Amino acid sequence: MSVTPPFIPRLRLYRQWLAEHRGQHFDSFDALWRWSTTDLPGFWQSIWDYFEMHSPTPHGAVLTGGPMPHVQWFPGAQVNYARQVLRHVDAAHAAGMPAIISEDEQGRVRELAWPELRRQVASLALCLRELGVGRGDRVAAYLPNVPETMVAFLACASIGAIWSVCAPDMGTAAVLDRFQQIAPKALIATDGVYYAGKAMDRGAVVQALRTALTSLEQVVVLRSPHAAERVPRAHDFDTLTARDNAAVAAFEPEWLPFDHPLWVVYSSGTTGLPKPIVHGHGGILMTLLALKCLHNDVGPSYMPNSWGERFHWYSSTGWVMWNAQLGGLAGGTTICLFDGSPGGAKDAPDWTALWRFAARHRVTFFGAGAAFFTNNMKAGLDLPALHAAGHDLSRIRALGCTGSPLPEEVQRWGTGQFEAIDTPDIWWCNISGGTDFCGAFIGGNRELPQVPGQMQCRLLGCAVEAWNEQGQPVVGEVGELVCTQPIPSMPLYFWGDEGNQRYLSSYFDMYPGVWRHGDWLRIGTDGGCVIYGRSDATINRHGLRMGTSEIYNAVEALPEVLDSMVVDLEYLGRDSDMPLFVVLRPGVALDDTLKARINDAIKTALSPRFVPNSIHQVPEIPRTLSGKKQELPIKKLLLGQPIDKVVNRDAMANAACLDWYVAFAATRQA
Repeated sequence: MSVTPPFIPRLRLYRQWLAEHRGQHFDSFDALWRWSTTDLPGFWQSIWDYFEMHSPTPHGAVLTGGPMPHVQWFPGAQVNYARQVLRHVDAAHAAGMPAIISEDEQGRVRELAWPELRRQVASLALCLRELGVGRGDRVAAYLPNVPETMVAFLACASIGAIWSVCAPDMGTAAVLDRFQQIAPKALIATDGVYYAGKAMDRGAVVQALRTALTSLEQVVVLRSPHAAERVPRAHDFDTLTARDNAAVAAFEPEWLPFDHPLWVVYSSGTTGLPKPIVHGHGGILMTLLALKCLHNDVGPSYMPNSWGERFHWYSSTGWVMWNAQLGGLAGGTTICLFDGSPGGAKDAPDWTALWRFAARHRVTFFGAGAAFFTNNMKAGLDLPALHAAGHDLSRIRALGCTGSPLPEEVQRWGTGQFEAIDTPDIWWCNISGGTDFCGAFIGGNRELPQVPGQMQCRLLGCAVEAWNEQGQPVVGEVGELVCTQPIPSMPLYFWGDEGNQRYLSSYFDMYPGVWRHGDWLRIGTDGGCVIYGRSDATINRHGLRMGTSEIYNAVEALPEVLDSMVVDLEYLGRDSDMPLFVVLRPGVALDDTLKARINDAIKTALSPRFVPNSIHQVPEIPRTLSGKKQELPIKKLLLGQPIDKVVNRDAMANAACLDWYVAFAATRQA
């Protein structure tokens, strides 16, 4: 069957459905948005109905309770994320559409058919059950961005087990900081990976995880050719997914309560261990349908309007965009995975790799972090030349971007690149949200004007405002990003958080009953939005958040380092810049050797992503009278604000040390 898809905007189709089935007419997107954020039951019920969600038991209400976060969604309903994915198997396969296309750095290309996806999920789910894993048990995964990871997740979800994944580029300490909080019963891990031109053995890490995670009863290993030796006493992943019998054919995912825990994801605050955030099956499904399917405009690959849709968003498993890529399957879309470095090896950079991948696999929606597009521009990437050389990029109809603010000049550059290959006015779907609720607050709408450097609109169902210091909503001014109404995918709770104390303090301490996200936001009179970076001291490196305390733990473990402070100077239109300040033992100087050791400590404990841009020896770290590091005031100072506006010297234990930072800020601005 040959179909030229019209790709009618899915938001337009939804509005037409509202008019036809609900008798509701909206003369603008702003009117539709205002309805969606004031009539929450009406809006979210419409999402349930429009996407034909099903439950064997009825829900008594769309939401009950309040204020935030004390809300329950769709009480009485039963769902399962895996069931939503597998509902597409027959239609998609009949249309000849694959479920997953994957490729790695070494050029290995694989295609997973929808029926084979279903078979592997069923096989692994049944094996996990036999190994004693069941509803409510946590399954920790240490896996790369490969199809097996998605099979493993769906198998866990289908039996009600709770999934949690860390990327294999994370150090052992950082992984344990996460997994030890949730006491997993099973670990599914790879024994090796290949990244940026290098094979990396991960067998020793798997052994270390097994030793430290005392709750483990089962270990499953995805074998790779990059391991020095096999991990002993472990089940083989390929064996567990190989069954093909009557039980596998008859398997169906369990019906679960709407708010049954789906996964635990991690987002680091400024202090303490990473926050183990629990999301529910139903809430995640409802939010991804509204975000990915409507606002991101990604359609089922087997439907005429979006025939042949192929969705790619470059990510590691350690970033929430892995969850977003996974969400393509829940919408019946073929997803395209790339496992490897987007920029080639360090000694042989190649920013064409992802574009050649996209051309080879006929990607229609191409997403990546803002840093990827910025690096493309800085490297002088020539997409028209690549296209002319036979790498056909003409099927790409949308560019997705998130992770950090996308500078205006980068968006203009990218638009110009696509204009030169006869794709005028390429649609940029720039979004901003977070791991915290596994969704977006702000994003795209194909029917609205595009303004380089800003996002098009606030998303349906997201009552987002910018608040000034008095807690009043402002337009045309920069303020705190808040959300005044609940969203289904907001956390159920933090794992092990007695009395929800940490959950409440993370988002609701400043404005009780109102979600404070920790970003600076300006909403324009036209509804367009600009994010200006973090309003707190959390580190955001290209979309991956890390608490400063995790960096301090790594750096201050070195005997030469007495104290340290790091700030992330991410800000719209500027490169992400992260200086590290260190106080050293008397007689120790900061030379290249020590800088290398500090960087290596961060790489080993956390990830190469969190290596600072620069390291500076300082006499003291500024602290409050109670001993807290003054990260946020120094961040504001280095972003250009006067010192007297950002810190109260009388509340400091060592105010005299500020003179060094004032002088440092002056040299930077000069």
